[in-house]
Amino acid sequence: MMTTVLDTRAPGRSAKVSPPSGSRRSKLSQLNWAGGLAGWLWLLIVVIPIYWIVITSFKAQADYYGTNPLAPPVSPTLENYRFVLENHFVRYFFNSVIVTLGSIIPAVAVSFMAAYAIVRGSAVSRFLRTANAIFLLGLAIPLQAVIIPVYLIIIKLEMYDTLGAIILPSIAFAIPLSVLVLSNFIRDVPKELFESMRMDGATEWGTLWRLALPLTRPALVTVTIYQGLQVWNGFLLPLILTQSPEQRTLPLALASFQGQYSVNIPAVLASVVLTTLPILTLYIIGRRQLLSGLTAGFGK
Repeated sequence: MMTTVLDTRAPGRSAKVSPPSGSRRSKLSQLNWAGGLAGWLWLLIVVIPIYWIVITSFKAQADYYGTNPLAPPVSPTLENYRFVLENHFVRYFFNSVIVTLGSIIPAVAVSFMAAYAIVRGSAVSRFLRTANAIFLLGLAIPLQAVIIPVYLIIIKLEMYDTLGAIILPSIAFAIPLSVLVLSNFIRDVPKELFESMRMDGATEWGTLWRLALPLTRPALVTVTIYQGLQVWNGFLLPLILTQSPEQRTLPLALASFQGQYSVNIPAVLASVVLTTLPILTLYIIGRRQLLSGLTAGFGK
């Protein structure tokens, strides 16, 4: 006797088939547990010092020595920040802003035009190939190796103990890496776009600003943020090329401040927080284009 089994489900509906439990186990076994654990461990190593710096900057000096260092402040105070601002922090901040903007804007502009000339004309110009080799050679020369010649040149130019003495060497040392990143990025732009601009009657100058500039914006943001960070945190040039307190930048002022008020740890950490805020803000604003420039700038 044959028995007929009827499907009572509504027509048009397909049965949901749950994946076998074996596939779930295989997916779990493929997860990199060691890499994930190492990532979380590294995150703790990075975050805990930052957390300690921030919470300590809001503690009173008496509370810092009498409580757990990692415990949040019982009664937060802004006295440390007021104390730092009253000790000429604003002057040092504007000195760093002047040095950073005065170094990065010319360096990025010159590097962008040089990178465009190297990519577009190196095949026909021996001079441009030589210039590119010189820029690459500049990457192999550290600042510490030439600080004495730079010091003597600044003395000859009678620029010692001025902000210009910091700006000029900063421009020179920012150009080689900027040219390398920008030239690699411009090289990834299809040649057909440049040829179409030329057929439309555009000059090299017009092609530079109307085509190359918009397409290389992520790379420009990348080198601007990176070189700005280097100049902002620069310590050796202000230390060697300036002398008076009026010409100090934030890193040099922070070092002297730490030596002068080494007992007042919360005040020192408040100055550290104020020093890092501008760079952190700049990174948050240009984060997407910075990551795009870092990944696409070395496409070839």
